[in-house]
Amino acid sequence: MSQAAAEDKMKNVIMRLGQELASMRTGRANVALLDGIKVDYYGSMLPISQVGNVSASDGRTLEIKPWDAEGMKAVEQAILKSDLGLTPMNDGKLLRLSLPAPTMERRKELTKIIHKIAEEFRVQVRNIRRDAVEEAKKQEKDKKISQDDLKRSEQEIQKLTDHYVKSIDTLLATKEKEILEV
Repeated sequence: MSQAAAEDKMKNVIMRLGQELASMRTGRANVALLDGIKVDYYGSMLPISQVGNVSASDGRTLEIKPWDAEGMKAVEQAILKSDLGLTPMNDGKLLRLSLPAPTMERRKELTKIIHKIAEEFRVQVRNIRRDAVEEAKKQEKDKKISQDDLKRSEQEIQKLTDHYVKSIDTLLATKEKEILEV
């Protein structure tokens, strides 16, 4: 595995972590909260964002404006069936989701969960590092690169690893701050 391939994989890990953290319910209205919900719309399972406009009207309310009446019913049913635990308010034109403020106990529980998730993603980055170093050692053993090149490659891979682990820590700190400051 080349350094470029290792870096691409590490970038992918960071992107997936960002998506996972964005979809976590923290008490603050975030349209990414609805990303995982699929709507049965005219026989197709579609994300809510493809059935109507989704926006955060304020810090505690999400608004969904489906493009037609069929979409309104389908979105409402999908939200009720989801594990969000929210009941949409239907005024005939749009659906409103009010997010309750989480208790301090729930916030602490969420921070523990995101720390666990972040550690899983750190392990993924370290596994990519291990695979890249093993590949470099194999190339050195097969006389494709010199020992100096191996050492240089190991150092570069470690720098990449450190950079992406730091990115994970930054995402974690941002999400933790968001959770605790609701």
